[in-house]
Amino acid sequence: MWNDPARGQRLTTELARLNDDIDRHARLSRQLDDVKVLDELLSSENDPDLRRELDQKLSALESELDRLELSKLLSGEYDRGDAVASLHAGAGGIDSQDWAEMLLRMYLRWAEREGLEAELDEVGPGEEAGIKSATFTVKGPNAYGLLSAERGVHRLVRRSPFDQAHRRHTSFASLDVIPLLPEEDSEVEIDPKDLRIDTYRSSSAGGQHVNVTDSAVRITHIPTGITAACQNERSQMQNRAVAMRILKARLAERARREREQRIENLRGERRDIEFGSQIRSYVLHPYRMVKDHRTGVESSNVDSVLDGEVEAFIEAELHRRATPAGGSG
Repeated sequence: MWNDPARGQRLTTELARLNDDIDRHARLSRQLDDVKVLDELLSSENDPDLRRELDQKLSALESELDRLELSKLLSGEYDRGDAVASLHAGAGGIDSQDWAEMLLRMYLRWAEREGLEAELDEVGPGEEAGIKSATFTVKGPNAYGLLSAERGVHRLVRRSPFDQAHRRHTSFASLDVIPLLPEEDSEVEIDPKDLRIDTYRSSSAGGQHVNVTDSAVRITHIPTGITAACQNERSQMQNRAVAMRILKARLAERARREREQRIENLRGERRDIEFGSQIRSYVLHPYRMVKDHRTGVESSNVDSVLDGEVEAFIEAELHRRATPAGGSG
């Protein structure tokens, strides 16, 4: 390990993952033992306080088992790792740019709820409101596997706040997700002569998430035209390092697709960001409903969903993927 730091890092990461599994097993075993003890006590005496305690412990145990079952659905090569996500406004003009910003907030809130670390790397501000695009990195256990279930076109129906007549508008935005490969695992070799590196002042569209400085960096891989940018770090050197890592992830994705079309299994079907292509609809008028068109899962609590409560949709999509032939069960 001393002679091969990259291998040491991989082993350390794997050790941490295995320790997490062992700790989870031990925790579940303790919870189960507690439930058994309470159940035995209740078999000999009718104590309302014990009954409430048993119900609470059963509920907690079921929640842990649900999370364990969900994690077992994430068996893909990159599912347990970090992710790079990109949002893009689609058809719908200013409304779609506002919708893209709403989705950005939703996913940042979701990451916070999941205990994941989300870093906003770049934001392209909209013409009058919202954002045209954004790139953010999500780090933590199963970040890629979970977020990949949200990949696709998202449709919003509402009365437009940008229409003086407040007519109903439909707008679209898309989420794309690729795995962020560990630095030691990246096979991409980049010739510095193939890179164009530009610095610029970061925009303020990201609000408190983005520092307004002159240190933002955009790197273009000239042979492919692929770009990556970062404006969130405090120094130009830090922004450059993050942008390079994102660029390597995007180039690795391209290489996988060219080599054996493996990327199609990671990305799923790619569609235009317009009518008929959505995976989910968010309707705010004339009624309030969020419906996933892949799984049929619905929620009438639109505000909670837009505040990051998308766990039910993610879980249903992961179950759908796990069914034979990608069935809808």
